[in-house]
Amino acid sequence: MLQVVFRILGPLDISADGRPVVLQGARQRTIMSMLLLAPGRVVSVDTLADAVWHGNPPATARNQIAICLSGLRKTLKTTVGIDDLLVTSHPGYMLHTGEHRIDAVEFEESAAQGREAARRGRTEEARAHFEEALAMWRGPALAGITAERVEAEAERLTELRLAVYEQLTALRLDLGQHRELIGELTAFVRANPLREQALAQLMLAHYRAGRRAEALEAYRDGARLLAEELGIDPGPAVQELHEDLLADSPKLALPTDTAAAQPDPATAVPAHLPPAPASFTGRHKELATLDRLLEQLDGSSLPVGSITGTGGVGKTALAVHWSHQVAARFPDGQLFADLRGYDEEEEPRRPSAVLDRFLRALGVPGPQIPADQVERTALFRSVLDNRRVLIVLDNARSFEQIRPLLPGTSGCCVLVTSRDSMSSRLAGDYAFVPLNLASLEQDESIVLLSRVAGDDRFAADPAGAARLSELCDRLPLALRIAAARLAAKPHWTVRTLVSRLEDQHRRLDELSLDARGVRAGLRLSYRDLPADTARMFRLLGSLNVPEFSGWAGAALLGIDQVDAEDLIEQLVDAQLLEPLSAGVGHVRYRFQDLLRLFARECALAEDGEEELRAALRRACAVWLGLAKEAHRRLYGGDYTLVQGSAPLRTLPSHLVDSLVEDPMEWFEAERYSITGLVQQAAREDESAYAWDLAMTSVTLFQNRNYLEDWRECGEAALAAVRRTGDRLGEAAMLHSLGTLEIIQYEHASAYERLVLALSLFEELGQDEGRALVLRNLAMCERDRGDPARAVERGRRSLELFRAVGDPYAEAHVLGLLAQIELERGDAQASLVLSSEAVARSRGLGSVRSEAQSTLRLANALIHQGDGVRAEEAGRRALELVLGSGDRRGEAHVLRALGEALWRQGKLEEAEAVARDALQAAEQVSDVYLRARAAVVLGSVQALRSDRSGAASTFKSAADLFTEVGARDWRARVEQLLVALAEGEPVDLQGLFAPQP
Repeated sequence: MLQVVFRILGPLDISADGRPVVLQGARQRTIMSMLLLAPGRVVSVDTLADAVWHGNPPATARNQIAICLSGLRKTLKTTVGIDDLLVTSHPGYMLHTGEHRIDAVEFEESAAQGREAARRGRTEEARAHFEEALAMWRGPALAGITAERVEAEAERLTELRLAVYEQLTALRLDLGQHRELIGELTAFVRANPLREQALAQLMLAHYRAGRRAEALEAYRDGARLLAEELGIDPGPAVQELHEDLLADSPKLALPTDTAAAQPDPATAVPAHLPPAPASFTGRHKELATLDRLLEQLDGSSLPVGSITGTGGVGKTALAVHWSHQVAARFPDGQLFADLRGYDEEEEPRRPSAVLDRFLRALGVPGPQIPADQVERTALFRSVLDNRRVLIVLDNARSFEQIRPLLPGTSGCCVLVTSRDSMSSRLAGDYAFVPLNLASLEQDESIVLLSRVAGDDRFAADPAGAARLSELCDRLPLALRIAAARLAAKPHWTVRTLVSRLEDQHRRLDELSLDARGVRAGLRLSYRDLPADTARMFRLLGSLNVPEFSGWAGAALLGIDQVDAEDLIEQLVDAQLLEPLSAGVGHVRYRFQDLLRLFARECALAEDGEEELRAALRRACAVWLGLAKEAHRRLYGGDYTLVQGSAPLRTLPSHLVDSLVEDPMEWFEAERYSITGLVQQAAREDESAYAWDLAMTSVTLFQNRNYLEDWRECGEAALAAVRRTGDRLGEAAMLHSLGTLEIIQYEHASAYERLVLALSLFEELGQDEGRALVLRNLAMCERDRGDPARAVERGRRSLELFRAVGDPYAEAHVLGLLAQIELERGDAQASLVLSSEAVARSRGLGSVRSEAQSTLRLANALIHQGDGVRAEEAGRRALELVLGSGDRRGEAHVLRALGEALWRQGKLEEAEAVARDALQAAEQVSDVYLRARAAVVLGSVQALRSDRSGAASTFKSAADLFTEVGARDWRARVEQLLVALAEGEPVDLQGLFAPQP
């Protein structure tokens, strides 16, 4: 599971692994803000409602809060695979943070650590904590959230922020930074004129800088403002300081330096640290993590820190930067050694040679250094006894290489950088602080680019800078190379370099101009991999999938799942793959883009195109097999599918059960992998896999409204089947794209595709395909204004579905025929058909089918005027769609439920539900659904005598109906608009009249 970062010290911002999590609407943002302000504590529904509706919640508030929480859970589940973050706990809900991060919590923790360090006299440590706390702020807390309860808590956080600033300022004054503080304190006092402590600090800074007159003037200005604003004099502390200023009191002088005594001059004090990198950027949290080593000094065990990460991520730069920051804590010296663990030309350094160099630096004469490595280690530890020395071991290969270099005293500290994790050897025996270094944050990346390039090209093109950062995977090495190229080419724009890097075949070349480039760094990690692990790396990189689990690797190599996971974990240990969260119960992994490109280069060079094509087929076979199983569990069988001939790979049953236990969540987790594989299979003319996987995945595309994915996969697969002459695949893709166009109200083009598909299916004698196309042609005939022809095609498809044994599609056609009969004015026939559809669906055990059929039944009951039973059916359908995550279905059901409520006179609740329906329709970008929901809302407004509101809503609905070509509905709405404009009674029964 990914770690989610919640940031409220500024506008509300949620991200997981650097990717934003977008909330829908002001209500969700307000509710999430309330829960974030009370992590781990229950917030009652009444409190949430009070915040959302500003103290005046409607009667349906509890229901709407529940729907909103359900939406939040779905968003978190869909984006990051989390379903236990928002917990229902009487009398409300609770945010269970677990391992997730909230910046406000971290701010208060850092502030508390700073206060404790200051109390103990550890000034530099306190300063670091305070600066880290203040750096988390991005603007006013929860800016844009207007709820009074949120604003009150935001004010508390702001007060804490101001207090921390004043505490930090007090430390900086003690450190003699009075001159640097004058400018910022002047601005701070101007913005916060009633804060007397800041005023006193400004007066003291002026005085210590030799500006006594300015100090007195600051006092006069502050005293005058307090008198004018509050009618009071400055407090005793400020008045006493004023008197001390007038008297030039000695106590205003800078405190005497109490730094630790210098070491004995006779003792050699090594200073081996390389120069601090000038372009070092960000890494505030990582630096704070390394600071934990300082807390372990003089403890029971030797403090040892480990920085691991892929090549080019900046391990050495971080180690050197931190070491310079804390060098003063190690008065007996700092030792540094590049152990060359991953050098391409030279062997790793022997511990014995490093010990010789360290001992000489510590003042041991050469003749006294023993030849035996064990004796050298013993002497090294003896020399370091009672000394405080920092030892940085850079680019280490293994624990065996560093073990002889570890002191025996906890007064020293060791920091190791390596591409391989040594946690299993270091944890337990040492005061171990591990740090796995990831890429820079986006804003840090752009700062680094600007510092290296040394000009304003990035500030002038922020979008280009952001894209360049992404293309470099936000790796410091790649960023420095890119920025250096721009610095050397002042006539290039940022977009010039971006366009060169966007070519995947050139990107590594552009970033590998010499032996220190990106490709060389990646090769060092790859070259020593065992053969099977290296092959796993190459074949995984050859797939066009952004994330994957161990079963994908098992399919590629044709090996057992556990064996595959072991190989993949070796790639993680080598920093060539990133582990993500557990998705659908399984750990997921991903490549950084540059690593993927490198893996593909290696695959083409070492495996060849035929092996890569075979690997692609093996991957498609396992994804297709799982997709069909997920579809089967959703639909109750292999229904509504045209079966292809592409071979499937079947995984062990227990593994399949764990993967597709929740079929839609599996589809959601694999969405990008599926679309990527369809595109890749189509490009490679593996058309049988391309069209079968595209068709099976319509389950996902339609349910979650991923219409662009649907079209892109369908078009790519259609082009591939036409190139390879696959007639069944062509028919299937014409049918699939025709279905999509019906959903998008492009009935004319849908009709053309479906007629072609019907001809092909008839030619091939494929009855399931014929039935599916006839069903869709019935929908088109209905739109073309020929209900009789629609019924004829619908009944023909019904016969075929019964003949081939597809009860799911049979229930769907019954519902379609019920809708057509309803539109023709025969509500009783519609009721019979929809009731039969419901019964057929329940027999299947398919939630999706039952929800669709129940919605048809609700529509029929509404037209019969039976609002009570329609409401019952609507609530049952809503329960089903909310449980299945069917967003489009949710909008349909809320619209019908709103109609059922106003037909009973439950106008207040009907209006709330209608607005929810409108919002849901907007979320799935369905214009027709938005229009139908607007009709319901306008009807309720008219019944509540809000004629102007109704007119505005109906006008919006009429425009939307025009947009999708729904002429009959537009005519009905226009009649209502005329009645409203002329002040006549509004006859809403016309909405339920049969279509002509």
